[in-house]
Amino acid sequence: MSAFLKEVAEDLVTRLGGDLHHAAVVFNNKRPVPYLQNHLADSIGKPFWSPSFFTIQEFFALSTHLQVADGFTQFFTLLQQYNKLLAEEGGKALNPDVFYPIARIILSDFSQIDNDLVNADQLFQELEDIAVIEKEFQHLTPEQQQFLEQFWSSFSSGKQQNHQEQFIRMWRRMPKLYRSFHHALREKGYTTMAYIYRQLAEGNADRPTFINDFSEGKLVFAGFNALSNAEAVIFKRWNKDEKALFYFDADNYYLQDETQEAGLFLRKNIQKLGLPNALGASKDLIRSHQKEINVYKTQGQTAQAKILQQELLQDYPLLEAADNAGKIALILADESLLLPVLQTIPTQYQHAEGISNIDLNVTMGYPLLATSIFGLADLWLSIQAQLIEGKKDTVYYREVEAFLSHPLTGVSAEQRDLVQQEILKEQLIEVPVLGLHNDELSTLFFTKVHKGLAAINNLQKVFRLILERQLEDKTLKQTEADLFAATLKELNRLHDTLEDYAAQLPLSFVLSLMQKAVQGIAVPLSGEPLQGVQVMGLLESRSLDFEHVYVLGVNEGILPQVNVSPSFIPDSIRRAYGLPVIENQDAISAYMFYRLLQRSKKVSLVYNGQGDDNNTGEPSRFLRQLEFESGYTFKYFDQSQSVAIESKVNVDIKKEGEVLRRLNLYLDGQEGPSAKLSATRLTTYLNCPVQFFYKYIAKIEEPEELAENLEANSIGSTLHLVLERFYQKLQAESPYITKERIVENRKNLDELCKRAFAFVMFKEEEKILEHNGMQQVMLAIVAEYANVILDHDENQAPFTLVELENDEDYVIPFPIKVQGEERSLTLFGIIDRVDQRNGVTRIVDYKTGRDEIGFSSIEELFDSESNKQNKALVQTLFYTYVYEQAKGITGVEPNLYIIRKMREEGTLFYLKENRKRVLLQAEQLDEMKGSFKTLLQQKLEELFNPDVPFTHTTVADNCMYCPYLTLCGK
Repeated sequence: MSAFLKEVAEDLVTRLGGDLHHAAVVFNNKRPVPYLQNHLADSIGKPFWSPSFFTIQEFFALSTHLQVADGFTQFFTLLQQYNKLLAEEGGKALNPDVFYPIARIILSDFSQIDNDLVNADQLFQELEDIAVIEKEFQHLTPEQQQFLEQFWSSFSSGKQQNHQEQFIRMWRRMPKLYRSFHHALREKGYTTMAYIYRQLAEGNADRPTFINDFSEGKLVFAGFNALSNAEAVIFKRWNKDEKALFYFDADNYYLQDETQEAGLFLRKNIQKLGLPNALGASKDLIRSHQKEINVYKTQGQTAQAKILQQELLQDYPLLEAADNAGKIALILADESLLLPVLQTIPTQYQHAEGISNIDLNVTMGYPLLATSIFGLADLWLSIQAQLIEGKKDTVYYREVEAFLSHPLTGVSAEQRDLVQQEILKEQLIEVPVLGLHNDELSTLFFTKVHKGLAAINNLQKVFRLILERQLEDKTLKQTEADLFAATLKELNRLHDTLEDYAAQLPLSFVLSLMQKAVQGIAVPLSGEPLQGVQVMGLLESRSLDFEHVYVLGVNEGILPQVNVSPSFIPDSIRRAYGLPVIENQDAISAYMFYRLLQRSKKVSLVYNGQGDDNNTGEPSRFLRQLEFESGYTFKYFDQSQSVAIESKVNVDIKKEGEVLRRLNLYLDGQEGPSAKLSATRLTTYLNCPVQFFYKYIAKIEEPEELAENLEANSIGSTLHLVLERFYQKLQAESPYITKERIVENRKNLDELCKRAFAFVMFKEEEKILEHNGMQQVMLAIVAEYANVILDHDENQAPFTLVELENDEDYVIPFPIKVQGEERSLTLFGIIDRVDQRNGVTRIVDYKTGRDEIGFSSIEELFDSESNKQNKALVQTLFYTYVYEQAKGITGVEPNLYIIRKMREEGTLFYLKENRKRVLLQAEQLDEMKGSFKTLLQQKLEELFNPDVPFTHTTVADNCMYCPYLTLCGK
């Protein structure tokens, strides 16, 4: 079966013969050009002069001497004219950043008005108010009129009238804006592509005779489907004058069936407009051959590319042919799949003679967004935004780390480590930029720009500097070179456009324009369009035919697209004036889908069956429609990724060899004072024996991190230091603490919090800091926590302070048995506070977490498999035991100051019995202490027993914040 372009080539040779080189061949895009040239060469069989090839935009642009204005030029021209109109009305000019989103919609509406030859004055006049619209549009259906009546209901009732007035005023000025916009562009030597269409259709082109540049006016239009009203008028005129040939790629399957949306525009072109198909009557292509359609359902968006690896290898015979143009195509209905496809396509295939490479041609454009170049530009823009908006000379540390580790900045590992160590040492959440000016690139990155044009120049300098470095190092790749060149060109164009406006533009807006300018950049990848596998978007596939077609992204919502461009023109008015509506988009997508079936021998359709926020998980309705009506054979494949489920067995750590040697250093004072067992080490073992091993036996330290967030340990450490300093001052004067003294000293609390924070974070109490927002929140929390404790202490006063954070005296030997042998272990504790009240010595332990002072039984506190562990209670009992033994006294009362609960529950332990709180009496407390010692001895003998390995906890909550989670793999 001949390809469409082969039929076109043969017909052109027959019709034009030796005059072929005088013809102009016009396509929707450039992709079909090499294919048609190839078919012409095959048909003629000898060297020949080629016709001229154009896209439709390039060809129509020959009708004027004006240049097509880029998007930014159009925006600023529209802004100037809009503000002029506002000034005439006595209104205030709009800032460009406010007007930008409105301008995009207005420009889109103007473009559609011109493309479809709509009378702008009449359209916007009829939009002035609902009454006029209803009066003038009697031909609208009741449903359309009802829509117009409900148009304003999208606004809240309270603001409806104001919005109506604003819209009416805007619509009233639109005709003037439309005319003045085009006039202003023309004065600058510019126009818009849509206006070129309009002028040509209405007979007002600057160069109406441009088609005479081609002998006998032979104009060839191939592969067109949907025509705007302007194109329809132009084509109809040239057809009447016998100056044009039209080649429509059509099939009776959808052309003769009025219900088939795929044939909507071709029926209009051929039957209503009377444009003849130079190829004659349409054929039965889709129904002429039985086809097998393979349908692949994948689990995930990028998983759609995975099927290509094996499927393409089965197609290698198609690639073996010397001329394999038009053999295999990968059509990406969802163009975001380009990168996964490129990463998945096999580069070689095995055959009888050996291994051959798979050629690949991609012209849909490799996006800058997917490269490290855009990442660098985005990072520079982010840094500048911080410096500008914050009016500061510091940058958030994550941006600094991103710069240091970015592959294009070329920062050495030594320099990166130095900067990172300095950030950690000083706890620099915000890093001063002056300290980052280490070379030309970092200076460009971390110097605040003050003007819009300077910003563009600086970013260009960044790219040029990196480009020069890579050229020197000979590491520059062709694709990166093309992307650098395209980015510099786009920034140059933006610079030239902004020269007349930059002084009036907010710098932040210029930065946003820079981001918009670069994020749309894409460059074609190198490849041969007539060899190997062709990768293209759906639009690029027009006029092209392939033996095996893969279509990826065959999902409802993607094929066809459901998104429509925003517009100020309501849907009913668009329909009345023949402007594009959602059904047009559906018909275009349907045509592009069905025409891929016309001449292909094999079709593979792939869709993502996994539903999420962006995808329904349903195949396109075009697929369902094809199943119902085509008679083709469909084979379905549900692609399930093989997942190797490894049964994770937590390996216990035996106490032998070096492990046992290090463990035994705790016994009998072998390692001196450093081998002491604290309350924290005990509760770590209770929490998870393996965690104890990693931390205290293997001594694997957690990496030092920047305390950016409100971490519990930072708040707790700061609070402890605040209370220590608060009571140290009072104790130095007199250990007898009264309510009045606490009240008086609370005046210094804010200063104490700041000094304590500086010490905890930077080890310098005198360090003067400008606290950022998060640090201010942390200070407020610490102050509030301190106030809770001091409120309680005022109610408890008077009392006498005995000790504050004593880290020397509370060390005692503790006997245990290891395999029947008497051994000694050293216990020690640093007690937050010891005081005496009403003749009772109290241990006070401060806690800022979600701890409890209630418990069901002392035994459950030592049960490693229980989810009712209470580390705070164990620690307080531990301190009480150590204190009593060190001092040789009894009757010490443990008090747990749990900040979040002490106002309601107090500070004394209580038993939970039948959902009731039972406070412990003195005898019960003594009994509890005795049980604690027994259970402590049993647990420590388990710890040092060589026959009991370090095991993993079975309580999931214990693993939640464990720093060694990745090591044990739980």
